[in-house]
Amino acid sequence: MAIEDDVLVIGGGLAGVAAALTANEDAQVRLISHKQSTLRHASGLVDVLGYTPAGKGPLVDPFDALADLPEGHPYERVGIDAVRSGLALFDDIVGDAYAGGHTDRNALVPTHGGTVKPTARYPRAAAAGLASDERDALLVGFESMTDFDAPLAAEHLAAAGVPFEARGVTIPFPGDFRADAKVTRYAHALDRNEELDGNDGGPGTPARRALAEAVKPHLDDQERVGFPAVLGDDDPSGIRSSIERALGVDVFEVPMGPPSLPGLRLEDRLYAALEDAGVRVATGNPAVDVATEDGRVRAVYVDRTGRRVPYHADQFVLASGGLVGKGIDSDRETVREPVFDCHVPHPTDRYDWFEDDAFGDHPFARFGVDVDHDLRPLATDGTPEYENLRAAGSVLGGYDFAAEKSGSGVSLATGYAAGRAAGEAAARGDSTSATATTHGDTK
Repeated sequence: MAIEDDVLVIGGGLAGVAAALTANEDAQVRLISHKQSTLRHASGLVDVLGYTPAGKGPLVDPFDALADLPEGHPYERVGIDAVRSGLALFDDIVGDAYAGGHTDRNALVPTHGGTVKPTARYPRAAAAGLASDERDALLVGFESMTDFDAPLAAEHLAAAGVPFEARGVTIPFPGDFRADAKVTRYAHALDRNEELDGNDGGPGTPARRALAEAVKPHLDDQERVGFPAVLGDDDPSGIRSSIERALGVDVFEVPMGPPSLPGLRLEDRLYAALEDAGVRVATGNPAVDVATEDGRVRAVYVDRTGRRVPYHADQFVLASGGLVGKGIDSDRETVREPVFDCHVPHPTDRYDWFEDDAFGDHPFARFGVDVDHDLRPLATDGTPEYENLRAAGSVLGGYDFAAEKSGSGVSLATGYAAGRAAGEAAARGDSTSATATTHGDTK
């Protein structure tokens, strides 16, 4: 039987989920993705704009700078209202698990490296750790988790000029864990409040109490304690509350690099929202080809263990990611978008793709498809590649999300805008039926 939907979203990250949920308000939607989304590798923070493309920042209010962004920037393409709508969608999904929705101003969140990151939304678990808070903090690292050097992070925060004194200590994690245990193993031990043997907790001590007892001797006059983000997957709020009661101070998590528990928690909430909304989701197989006819996409082909399976739809949203997520591909000769073969502007000479300075303004950081104000990818002559294809998220060009600290905000805003346009177009019946044959041109 043919697989048919009103809207097909290609990509399972933040932009894809935002597009699918928004389009679903007007149309029947399916989301397909190949690999696990990059959310599990992200910090879980949701940035709008921390720095301007010229490097000005950190910005206090990102919305003050949006109107001055250059032509072609994704925010310029969708407008400020789409940015606000994308954030509102996010707030509805995550509920009270995230903070920051009460203001347009950026919050300053310490990271595991001791830097301070301007961000628009942050997990509630990080709320007590904001760098604008003047209360002294104890940072706790674990011997088995080398990604977080708590004493060094405290030194970096002091060098950054935070208005509080931070001190870092490194201790063994209570219990007998393998040296190569994953962060999820520690999180699950705290979720289940397992009885742990050894270390300062003593034999048979519940994990949450054991952790608090291991930290207590290092706590002086600090009014808050920061841990690497391992405080549970299923019950992070309950774990923090237990440790806070035992220590008598506020507890917060410091966002970490991959694998990221805050990222995993966010992914779980996003996919639960898709399920609740009735969006059909298919994962594990790559999109490899498309069928087109008369300037429209008719189907996307997915490789299912060597068999090409067509997914038909009326409208399509490409949210497959950028260079990191393989939504934009490159070799020594060219840069390309591999599914629809959309045009990706780039210098002919590959030595012009980057700067000699490792921390310079690298052109490759802005590689992606150009789009019009309806988010339709543009061909080399400036016309839309396909009338019924839109793009969202980091597959877009014209911005450097790493330098700007704008990745999640762009994903939400463009995902919302692309999903809204695709859903409304499908509801209007702007084209012939999605069941039309796909034996036309195949790219």
